[in-house]
Amino acid sequence: METIQVVLDAKLLKAADSAARRRKVNRSALIREALQEHLKRLQTRELEEQDRRGYLARPQRAEEFRVWEDAAAWPID
Repeated sequence: METIQVVLDAKLLKAADSAARRRKVNRSALIREALQEHLKRLQTRELEEQDRRGYLARPQRAEEFRVWEDAAAWPID
């Protein structure tokens, strides 16, 4: 692991320390977890954006959905 310096304003530092105490982890562990979670969310957003651009470039046609209509319909008793 590498050691880095991070500058936080006093209010954010106090909130981070409070959260770390509640979770029973040290400040570094809290920041690592938060950064990992943030990076996962960024990756998810990027993948969603790629999908969005793909569907805009090549929209689905109505006939692509027809094959699923029977599977999605309520059964008739």
